[in-house]
Amino acid sequence: MKWNSTRTLSLLSLAGVMLLSACGDNNNNSASGNEASSSPSGSAEAGAMDTSPITFSFFGADTSPNWNNMQDDVGKAITAATGVTINAEYDVASGGGQSKIALMAASGQYPDMIFAKGELGKLVDAGAIIDLTDLIDKYAPHIKEIMKDSMNRMKYSVDDQSIYAIPSNVGVGNEYFDATGGFEVQLRVLEELGYPEIRTVQDFENVLKEYAAKHPETDGQPTIPLLLNADGWKSMITVTNPAFIATGAPDDGEYYVDPTTYEAKLHYKRPEEKEYFKWLNHMYNEGLLDKDTFVQKDDQYQAKIASGRVLGLISQEWEYGNAENALKSADKDEYTYGHFPVTLNDQFQDHELQSVGVDGYGISITTACKDPVRAIQFLDWLASEEGQVLMNWGIEGKHYNVVDGKRVIPEDVLDAKVNDAANFAKTTGIGLYPTFTAHYGDGVKDSTGNYYTTNFPDQIVASYSDAEKKALAGYNATTWKDLFPSEKDLPIKDWGALYNMQVPTDGDYQVIYQKTQEIITKRIPQAILAKPEDFDKIYDDFLAELDKAGAEKMEAEYTALVKNRVELFTGKDVQ
Repeated sequence: MKWNSTRTLSLLSLAGVMLLSACGDNNNNSASGNEASSSPSGSAEAGAMDTSPITFSFFGADTSPNWNNMQDDVGKAITAATGVTINAEYDVASGGGQSKIALMAASGQYPDMIFAKGELGKLVDAGAIIDLTDLIDKYAPHIKEIMKDSMNRMKYSVDDQSIYAIPSNVGVGNEYFDATGGFEVQLRVLEELGYPEIRTVQDFENVLKEYAAKHPETDGQPTIPLLLNADGWKSMITVTNPAFIATGAPDDGEYYVDPTTYEAKLHYKRPEEKEYFKWLNHMYNEGLLDKDTFVQKDDQYQAKIASGRVLGLISQEWEYGNAENALKSADKDEYTYGHFPVTLNDQFQDHELQSVGVDGYGISITTACKDPVRAIQFLDWLASEEGQVLMNWGIEGKHYNVVDGKRVIPEDVLDAKVNDAANFAKTTGIGLYPTFTAHYGDGVKDSTGNYYTTNFPDQIVASYSDAEKKALAGYNATTWKDLFPSEKDLPIKDWGALYNMQVPTDGDYQVIYQKTQEIITKRIPQAILAKPEDFDKIYDDFLAELDKAGAEKMEAEYTALVKNRVELFTGKDVQ
């Protein structure tokens, strides 16, 4: 049986990391006290790394508009230290690599390295990916040290325990210090209304409705109370995924997994989610949800946000970040957004910060690579303390200084990083390279007692605008995370990140999955845009249509895969 991965692309963790690509020549902390070792004991075979010039081709299944062919500050420093340059190609069409990777699998033409996201299974099926188990053991002491408590989570499946990818879109030992998702409200709205409580969808609706009534226009254009993005896969981020977030379930893609029985079903079948979509139907019929939601393209959506006339969003900061950066660049900080853990009613708890542990998309080496040892050594150097500090902080004396033993970002550098984010990333390279290797997450300290990443409380607060700090003060909070349920109160998911779980690519599963996706894509908008009196029938017919397409058979197969994954990750017998 062939395997692949499906996912609804809600990633948080892809948010600040630009993914690389090309063709050419969640929470097991590995160090006690959240402090990582800087000197792992590698095997004798690791030896000294060759630093002679070499070029590796790479394809990344995402866009990376700020990639600068390693002519940025960090890229030049990486090449100087390792001799490696990357010839990168990006998927600029779909943002998921589906078409490009399918073509690779069919043609047998591969880059040296690849970040395949959910398409990894196609390449494994084609025999294109190297098992990294022995390479890691012999030549990658830093990766081995980082992943030492999570080795089982790198294995492909119960039946094939090869390591085909090193998780790189998640940070090991990560601790959330801020919230960047949920329901968003403009800071100017919060201030004028006296920082109202925003806990339920009714609270959220009341705030948008009241402010829009007072200000029907913004800078001469009609004010938009609520805007969602339904263009392509982003519909999952802002339209369908919030249905489970607002009803107390964690993000498991298109499925809801019972945490006790591990039984999986399409999350739309939960009765509480029907009520959430009914609320969206109400918002549309009240004129509060933008009438063009299901016909506009992503660039139109982003332009509306950048205009400053959108009061509320339901999304992730990375999804609308470019538009928000445009507002910051225009000195319109009061038009940017705060984050709230809004749920259908106060009986539900937001699970956005629930950890999946160490599990996620990763970097792979293909059979086309003529020097896999050199490639793994390169990835391992990036995973070293020196490499991680360079990737996250940049160059000492230029992007940060060490003051009394602490790394500090100068005010002018921080201003450019926050208010001119795209140009900053393109010229410095900071944040563009962690996708290449295993790395520690926020909250983990290196051997000097400094954090590996720049995302920690003091630095996060320093990056906030005055308008954002004022809004947080209005809620007696320091960061937006203070308003959300803590991940410490939510158990780590035994099944990890299901977007990274392999599912059959042949047989009935894929046929049924595609049919159900087509139904969802058609029926959810239809239900939201319906007359209120027609909603129940349309939604009930939608659920019946899913089962008619074979959803129950697909769900049973998916349940079996989830249980196998729990067994692989935890050793539990859950069959």
